[in-house]
Amino acid sequence: MVEPEYPRLARKANIEGIVILECTISPAGRVSDVRVLRGVPMLDEAAIEAVKQWVFTPTLLDGVPVPVIMTVTVSFSLKKGSGILR
Repeated sequence: MVEPEYPRLARKANIEGIVILECTISPAGRVSDVRVLRGVPMLDEAAIEAVKQWVFTPTLLDGVPVPVIMTVTVSFSLKKGSGILR
């Protein structure tokens, strides 16, 4: 799992917040699509770029890999840095 990099401009402007993403995980376990459900404009892209690099164990249905949709919450805090909330 790749942690998001706190954007320099957002850090300089003291912007914190939570970005909630909807991700489609392909049958191969790769993130194939990401959509912002709730965001912070200066933080959204950093969250998306990190999540796009994630790789998951494929989800199997009756032994066959299938795509799945999951929600990811990424928290950006100047005191704690950035991180992933599950």
